[in-house]
Amino acid sequence: MKRRAFVIAPLVGALLSIAAPAFAAPISLNRLSAYLNDLQTVQGDFTQVNADGSIDTGTIYLRRPGRARFEYNAPNNALVMAGGSQVAVFDPVSPDNANIYPLSRTPLSIILARNVNLGQAKMVVAHREVDNTTVVTAQDPAHPEYGNIQLVFTDNPVQLRQWVITDDSGNQTTMILGDTKTGMNLSNALFNIEQERLRRTSR
Repeated sequence: MKRRAFVIAPLVGALLSIAAPAFAAPISLNRLSAYLNDLQTVQGDFTQVNADGSIDTGTIYLRRPGRARFEYNAPNNALVMAGGSQVAVFDPVSPDNANIYPLSRTPLSIILARNVNLGQAKMVVAHREVDNTTVVTAQDPAHPEYGNIQLVFTDNPVQLRQWVITDDSGNQTTMILGDTKTGMNLSNALFNIEQERLRRTSR
């Protein structure tokens, strides 16, 4: 299912193919970990490039730790939610049903963790400077078979610009962040999977 490929999983390909200058140094893992741990809430636009090359757009809401919401614009109209240690994919074709699975089995859980520590042994498998960005590829050290997430940051100030999720089947999905705001209050209801299920079944 295309939505599942996003959550548990190319525009970034061209970026990574550009050789960085020999003198360039990536942002340190300690600085990146501190940035992610300070990033409590995010709201903004996104563009998603799917494994099949199709493109979706929508609105993203993040509330660390453990919560995320992706509202897809028409004609897709899907909804992906992370909350309560679960991920739910609501398909507009079958609005009464949702595919639900553990957040811990998705690479997205790495940046939604309560304490992000990119310096943890065997978590980061690649860390380099590419065309004035820092690219970090991370995985669950205990379960590399779950896939990985490739994070792209810019500096001055440090900012997360996009990520690429490679899922357990090798499919890649790119999420590009557009205009975002941080530090706002986000309601618990945005991330309440059971409440969303009840709302849909009572229609």
